[in-house]
Amino acid sequence: MARQREQARAAGKFKMAANLDYSGAATTFHGYDTLEHKGNILALYKDGAAVNELNEGEMGVVVLDDTPFYAESGGQAGDCGELRSTHGIFAVEDTQKIQAAVFGHHGVVKTGKLTVGNGVTAKVDVTARNSTMRNHSVTHLMHKALREVLGPHVQQKGSQVDAGKTRFDFVQTQPLTDADIRKVEAIVNAEILANVETQARVMSIEDAQKTGAMMLFGEKYGDEVRVLDIGSSRELCGGTHVKRTGDIGLFKIVAESGVAAGVRRVEAVTGEGALALVQQQQDQLQQVADVVRAQPQEAAARVAQVMDNVKALEKELSALKSKLASAQGDELVMQAQDINGVKVLAASLDGADVATLRETMDKLRDKLKTAAIVLASVSEGKVSLIAGVTADQTAKVKAGELVNFVAQQVGGKGGGRPDMAQAGGTQPEHLAAALSSVPNWVKAKL
Repeated sequence: MARQREQARAAGKFKMAANLDYSGAATTFHGYDTLEHKGNILALYKDGAAVNELNEGEMGVVVLDDTPFYAESGGQAGDCGELRSTHGIFAVEDTQKIQAAVFGHHGVVKTGKLTVGNGVTAKVDVTARNSTMRNHSVTHLMHKALREVLGPHVQQKGSQVDAGKTRFDFVQTQPLTDADIRKVEAIVNAEILANVETQARVMSIEDAQKTGAMMLFGEKYGDEVRVLDIGSSRELCGGTHVKRTGDIGLFKIVAESGVAAGVRRVEAVTGEGALALVQQQQDQLQQVADVVRAQPQEAAARVAQVMDNVKALEKELSALKSKLASAQGDELVMQAQDINGVKVLAASLDGADVATLRETMDKLRDKLKTAAIVLASVSEGKVSLIAGVTADQTAKVKAGELVNFVAQQVGGKGGGRPDMAQAGGTQPEHLAAALSSVPNWVKAKL
């Protein structure tokens, strides 16, 4: 639900930004070099309509002539932060493009008011931007590493980068193996340790093609493009990035999955997010080690030993249940009533699970030869039922109808084949009466 709300909110902002009627000057982006910059309010919007003023508590969109805020583009999430003027403070929750070169700052007036023409100091949330930059920069390194490990057929099909993670979709028919993931992680982390300086150059699209920069399929590029060198990766990208590969800190893949035919998805974390993941995994390993009373490095062997013991006990329990079923079957044979030459039995077995009921049923049908049987058990307030009818009697008495007749009396329903059927119920207090009604029901059928 939280994810759906987030997606709906993001979709709503996109629609709002796309539908705003704006015909003023473009926004100049300064966010490559600074996270704080002065600007002037060119336009304000409330509920999609242009207004001259936004007051405290009101949500809206602010357009500036100059901003350090990055507007969502190329898979990178828009910046958050705040706009401060002498009259009020505006909390920026997201930044979206209204037009190709016009940025809309979405948020709410926290104090005071904002008025068209006001000067503001625009300040990006440093922590969120730095996390987003780490995740975006590592996406470039990961893309190249995936091509090295899996082959040149790997092409980006989509990406989403924010402060929490990077999500990367690419062409690949087979799931990545654990070995593939380890290789990609090793290549990327080696690039991070090399701590190479990032370089960004603006040039013509023709010159960019000559440099061998990777151009993403489906992307629209203008006459001038930004060529980004991060480690050994060279791509066209307008996003914000770390100054050196070492700033990424640590890279860890957290998930790999298929999203469409021939398309795989990798999710990864960096920096503090990667450290938090490693610490969480260590905590989980320690918890497992504590449960099995072993040191973390011995936990896997100890768990394997415990599982072997569990399997042995389950096998022993199964044998005991089989003996119990046989013993109960011998006792129940004596309780069967003879109705027109058919042995009719309806009984409850204390502590029996469904498998035991089924096994007991098989033994009873073999011993009684010509019979209609209902067996029941109660566990945690729920009734389990099974009915069996020998093959010579299924023309008159059907197990599915029989079990359903009993189940309806204990708050349930069921059905199955004419010779064997199962059901359940939620009213064990009515079970005794329901079982006692079986002989008359069978007699009426016969």
